[in-house]
Amino acid sequence: MAIVLGTPEIDGLGRAVDALREWQDDGAPFQLHPGDVGWFWRSGGEATAAAVRTWSRDGRILAVGLLDGPGLLRLTIAPDARRDEELARRLADDVTEPDRGVLSEGRASVDAPTGALVQDLLSGNGWNTDEPWTPLRRDLSERVPDPGVRIEVARPEQAHVYAAVHRAAFDGSPFTEDRWHAMAAGLPFADARCLVAYDDEGDAVAAVTVWSAGPGRPGLLEPLGVHRAHRGRGHGRAISLAAAGALRELGASTALVCTPSSNTGAVATYESAGFRKSPEVRDWCRNA
Repeated sequence: MAIVLGTPEIDGLGRAVDALREWQDDGAPFQLHPGDVGWFWRSGGEATAAAVRTWSRDGRILAVGLLDGPGLLRLTIAPDARRDEELARRLADDVTEPDRGVLSEGRASVDAPTGALVQDLLSGNGWNTDEPWTPLRRDLSERVPDPGVRIEVARPEQAHVYAAVHRAAFDGSPFTEDRWHAMAAGLPFADARCLVAYDDEGDAVAAVTVWSAGPGRPGLLEPLGVHRAHRGRGHGRAISLAAAGALRELGASTALVCTPSSNTGAVATYESAGFRKSPEVRDWCRNA
């Protein structure tokens, strides 16, 4: 059977999210997670569906991609298909040729799992590796230490608080209360929690969203940020611990996060919260 490239409708996103959940495993390389789709859902269901690509054979989804911003495809592949030659060649062709409807002309990047055959094909087809990222993992088999600050789960009535902290943590972020509600309406949010940390004066100082892929599977931190006016006071470590604790309550086996290797402060913060570095990963980049 031929491999079929598709863009799902909103009511078809569930199959792609379910496939991503099924593929999460502690032994797998860092990869696209249901939480990445969940975080993208802040732009609404229609925009999320338009950003997702699936590759299927005989009705079974073999690969899922998320166009996560201009020119970036976050791609992952079913564990038993990562060395499938037919699939790898189709993926490489689809991301390279603009008329395939995946990536447009000009500079573009592809994030694919380490060890997947498609990486070998991209390396011989005009693509080069980009800047390194550092994945980090925290084992959740044992109780996570108390973060030492007040942590609240942000529910709909606290959406404005979460949104304000997020904007204060990420320069230029357009995140709003309305976007929080759009994200919360998405399918992956059923397995998610938004947390806000407060200091001794009662100010909201940090925020994170955690995404479970189901009991016994790795969970994701995406995004995590500390208010720019409250940095350097240990709030990053505290909210990281709170995130890990929330994922453990949701049944996750490990907590995952990935940050640019150049952001040494963020790497150190996660390590202080018990996260351990995994080997660096790199996107594949095509210059304009």
